[in-house]
Amino acid sequence: MTQNENLFVALRAAFPADLDATAIETDAGALYTWRDLERATAMLANLLGSLEIPPGSRIAVHVEKSVEALLLYLATLRAGFVYLPLNTAYQQAELAYFIGNAEPAVVVCAGRNFPWISQLAFGQGVAHVFTLNEDRTGTLLDRAAHFPDTHSPAVKAADDLAAILYTSGTTGRSKGAMLSHGNLLSNAQVLKTYWDWQPGDVLIHALPIFHVHGLFVASHGALLNGSKMLWLSKFDPKAVVERLPRATVFMGVPTLYVRLLQEAGLTREACARMRLFISGSAPLLIETFRAWQERTGHTILERYGMSETAMLTSNPCRAGDGERIGGTVGPALPGVGLRVVDDQDAPLPAGEIGHIQVRGPNVFAGYWRMPEKTAEEFTRDAQGQAWFKTGDVGRIDRHGGQDYVTIVGRSKDLIITGGYNVYPAEVEGYLNDLPGVAESAVVGVPHPDFGEGVIAFIVPRAGATLDGEALVATLKAKIAGYKVPKRAFVVAELPRNAMGKVQKNLLRQQQQGLFG
Repeated sequence: MTQNENLFVALRAAFPADLDATAIETDAGALYTWRDLERATAMLANLLGSLEIPPGSRIAVHVEKSVEALLLYLATLRAGFVYLPLNTAYQQAELAYFIGNAEPAVVVCAGRNFPWISQLAFGQGVAHVFTLNEDRTGTLLDRAAHFPDTHSPAVKAADDLAAILYTSGTTGRSKGAMLSHGNLLSNAQVLKTYWDWQPGDVLIHALPIFHVHGLFVASHGALLNGSKMLWLSKFDPKAVVERLPRATVFMGVPTLYVRLLQEAGLTREACARMRLFISGSAPLLIETFRAWQERTGHTILERYGMSETAMLTSNPCRAGDGERIGGTVGPALPGVGLRVVDDQDAPLPAGEIGHIQVRGPNVFAGYWRMPEKTAEEFTRDAQGQAWFKTGDVGRIDRHGGQDYVTIVGRSKDLIITGGYNVYPAEVEGYLNDLPGVAESAVVGVPHPDFGEGVIAFIVPRAGATLDGEALVATLKAKIAGYKVPKRAFVVAELPRNAMGKVQKNLLRQQQQGLFG
């Protein structure tokens, strides 16, 4: 019989022997046992199976963070369908695009959004729309309650699709990165070993669950180790500090560490039982790295990954594996190939800056329904091996006999604000559609809290009078809040080079000190 390589099967096999032990404890005081996870995912999987939707159907989910949302993800894997998490900040225009592009068979949304999302979904041919709220209510759970609590997981091959994560492109709309059961399981298994997950580890889960960091890296890490999670529906620095004495692992984006450092309760005593603090999704400032060491006695482990690849590199966890070096994202993980190349894809020597390319069992197969874009993003070496072009720029340096990667930049326009990617071309597209706008340029400038703050420069049409604040307010109803410019400047013209290209570097320089 063929081995079932469904990711859910591997996660379920890691549940502890005592299924009545607590698996998840929420900030509202709710407790979920491992048996609860087993039964609830079975009921949800049975519900999905009863809908008679085709194999490989997408289940699009636009809900607030809850344990039930995590259970829906696991049930989707269990039933053999494809999970499509959508950032809760996405607004109508964005959702219309995702639903049109992914053509999900099922959409799950918050009850308060049902009127407009159901209209949007049914209008695009979606057969089923359910609601799921943070307080364990909604039609999804009402329907699932009538189904059996046992279920045989669907048989999947390693290269079968498990999830689609939409990641913005530097031009135009988002691309759906297709991640397989094998991509996600291989990465989770490597991290379990490399990050030295141990019996008795307890994870503080304070991240959203609509992207790689919270949904895959954190959740898979705890589940594959049979570890309890202390679950926060939203990041709250005081709540994290309160839980540190009962936990051993914390994962966050740099913004979370900056906010935790503002808490008086963050002390060496509070962190005495903690084993590991991990940071990712955006560059960690060396000041934050050092301040954390000084305050807590712990050295943050910084790592690097992408929606298309999950984790690629990591600073060492065990002292015997090497030093954690601030400002670097560590060596490539076991099994991951990483190289730095010039514009002609020729590998560069250590210390030289170039384009980062990667390969490995964690690297996605391509973009959903975008074969041309997929072909563009991969290149083959002399041996015929395919390498994915990350779009990041960096260098490799030798430390203690290992190759440490430093990210020095990104595909030139990408802005990372609070751990989220913002691609200027997308925001400019929405701005340029507004009445009276001739053109716009969006850039990122240093921000003390978010790493980078999004700002816009807007040129009015002849005869039009524009108000920057009003344009920002209009945009808030159209796109996710983190993409909305924090400031908008109305200007007579944009600086251009001889080729007519907007010189965004000059705009960035002009407002370098805007946020202090």
